[in-house]
Amino acid sequence: MVVFLGDNYRLSQRAAWVISTIADKTPWLLEPWLPKMVSKMREPGVHDAVKRNVVRVLQDMAIPGSILDDLADACFGFLADPQEAVAIRVFSMSVLEKICQKIPELKSELRLLLEEHLPHGTAGFKNRAQKILRRLGG
Repeated sequence: MVVFLGDNYRLSQRAAWVISTIADKTPWLLEPWLPKMVSKMREPGVHDAVKRNVVRVLQDMAIPGSILDDLADACFGFLADPQEAVAIRVFSMSVLEKICQKIPELKSELRLLLEEHLPHGTAGFKNRAQKILRRLGG
């Protein structure tokens, strides 16, 4: 985690894959680090691998209330940015769907954003967005 959260761009990028693997096998080990991971992915100029792996990990984990606001803000930003990597946007929409279960008031914002970007999305983006829209009831 020290390497992942550190300032060395290349090492942080490579450690992101390790973090992703740890999350698959022992996600409870990452729970104390989640606030710092969310902060790291929000840093300007952070490598896409860091953002991608953090949101990928969070789509399958229980999200603590202490990071909901920062995480929702980051994921809405990623999802709204058409220049962001598709995987980051797709994982972000899944994280946002989970957040909407805890904060239902965000459903309409997520729905509007998905509908806005749906016509211009890749096949993977469209597939995930359509499934989430159905589950959101829209």
